[in-house]
Amino acid sequence: MLLLKLSGLATNSRWIVDSTGARFKLRCVNWAGHMEANVPEGLQHKPVAYIASWIAKAGFNCVRLTYSIDMALSPTMSVQTSFANGGVNSGAGAGSLDGLYAQAVVQNPFLATSTVLGAFGAVINALDAVGVKVILDNHVSRAQWCCDLNDGNGWWDEASSSLFSANSQYFITADWVAGLSAMATWAAGYDAVIGMSIRNELREIPVVESGSPWYTYAPKGATAIHTANPDLLIMMGGHLGDTDLSMLRSNPLDRSAWPNKVVWEYHTYSYSVGYDTSDCSVYETEMGAAAGFLLEQNESFTGPLWISEFGFGLNGANGTLSDGDSEYLSCLISYLTGNDADWSWWALQGDYYVRQGTVSYVESYGLLDSTWTDWQNPNGASLLGTMWDMTQGP
Repeated sequence: MLLLKLSGLATNSRWIVDSTGARFKLRCVNWAGHMEANVPEGLQHKPVAYIASWIAKAGFNCVRLTYSIDMALSPTMSVQTSFANGGVNSGAGAGSLDGLYAQAVVQNPFLATSTVLGAFGAVINALDAVGVKVILDNHVSRAQWCCDLNDGNGWWDEASSSLFSANSQYFITADWVAGLSAMATWAAGYDAVIGMSIRNELREIPVVESGSPWYTYAPKGATAIHTANPDLLIMMGGHLGDTDLSMLRSNPLDRSAWPNKVVWEYHTYSYSVGYDTSDCSVYETEMGAAAGFLLEQNESFTGPLWISEFGFGLNGANGTLSDGDSEYLSCLISYLTGNDADWSWWALQGDYYVRQGTVSYVESYGLLDSTWTDWQNPNGASLLGTMWDMTQGP
């Protein structure tokens, strides 16, 4: 296999390009590593090389690999200790993850002596070996499932009133900056890492809190990443849970401190508020107003738009989708194909070590089945139709 080395990807208008100026279209899958065990999911089921090979064979060229600030600031914690702590911190109970840790060591013996950050490094190296790139996503501060307005991970503590501490108590701004800087510095040792996000699903309390602090704090994250590792793309979502970038039309962000590095990030699901998928023409208008306008050429806000999370239930009988998911997917494919946008499918994991107190929680949106062997839905990659194609470029 001829592996492509991509160093210093950049943006050119609405495109992500390599050093030759050729477009590099992100066709990614999300792989969670931000939960209480603080290592990427699934290592109790299969060796990392098997999972990485499956990702490449499925057609993906990158992974959005999620992590917590807890992990970033405690990188030398052993995987064994992290699993032990994770059982308690998740509410599943002391010793609840011991069996999964033992299984993970059987599948991946290096975990017996690995740190949590070392486990991330092993995953990245396995992906690199099959030509798959990585975007590190700071999903949360406190390691846990995301997201709602009561998980303490939603909005910067410095920008939030004490009245809304339930949404910000773990999002310590100084720790977040330090964590981004630490991960960007570490990522310089891995050629496969091509970008980092500033934060997943930033979310103020709607109506009662202003989104305007985004203009103060989002640049702090971008600067932390760029200062530590100027080669990286900087993935930057908006507010209201990565579902609103509309403010940039009238009030563009000054990106001069990180020239040709910012990629706009957006999330859309069938349950996302404010979208009508019963009529795809309406959906396309709504998407265009919220984020799609950023693809317009030669504007002060123009940049690549990466739909870094979309997904739908994949556990229907005989591969069927619900009516709502089917409508949504039809509209999504039409919109993203028409714009030839970059994307990342939620999510790879067929199950979680633990989620919201439940051990071996099965993911209905998981591309992999609960044994991490193959597609949960027999229709597999074909579900995305022409979204895989690259039809436009600079």
